[in-house]
Amino acid sequence: MVMAPIALFAVWVGGLLFDGLVAAAAAVMAWEWGQLIHVSSGRRRSPYQAVLGFLVVLVAGLEGYGTALVVFIIGLVVLDRLEPGEPRPRELWSTGGLIWITLPCIGLVWLRHDPDDGAQMVFWILATAWATDIAAYAVGRTVGGPRLAPRISPAKTWSGLAGGVVASALVGCAASLATGGHHWLALAVIGAGLAVVEQLGDLAESYAKRRFGAKDSGSLIPGHGGLLDRLDGMLAVIIAVILLDRGLGESVLLWR
Repeated sequence: MVMAPIALFAVWVGGLLFDGLVAAAAAVMAWEWGQLIHVSSGRRRSPYQAVLGFLVVLVAGLEGYGTALVVFIIGLVVLDRLEPGEPRPRELWSTGGLIWITLPCIGLVWLRHDPDDGAQMVFWILATAWATDIAAYAVGRTVGGPRLAPRISPAKTWSGLAGGVVASALVGCAASLATGGHHWLALAVIGAGLAVVEQLGDLAESYAKRRFGAKDSGSLIPGHGGLLDRLDGMLAVIIAVILLDRGLGESVLLWR
């Protein structure tokens, strides 16, 4: 209830306010990822990773995506030089996580900059991810049943996944009907698929936390862990939406 109005206002305003908020979120998630991967090894890469995440996303909004990619590559090289000798598996996890965090954030900025559907697209992504998370939690806690992935995330259930799929499908349907579109069924199907993608993104981060012996990515949000714990599924949804949008050759919202 505290974070959602800030995010919605920034999406509505757009411009530097939105780009700066996404860049700040990327910085926090990059910090949390650095703590998750490196704290047990005694490394202190989190501040550098946070600065890199912030700069790359902000540059993407101000200077373009090619420039942001160059900054990101240079930043990764600098990170490697700051603390050489990191074990190879841990280094791969570190770099892979930064890519997983940074590219969707750049993608979100790119989507919002679309003069036609930018704001609507981002609003829809937020609504889809939030509906999936809320319904999956509520249905899973109420109905219970078999565990979805007990070795990775013991609290998740198949009933929760089903609840998230239905909620996200309804969001897609509502988006179409509210804008006078005629493709409500297609958007409902896309919404259902994105709910599965969102849960897979959540499970991916859960696997990383178990791999490195952490319960949460951070403690920024009391009772909810870190920012990455809240946005992990949304990162996957952003990439899926971009791929769908490019693959369809038109707005994935299908309301034109």
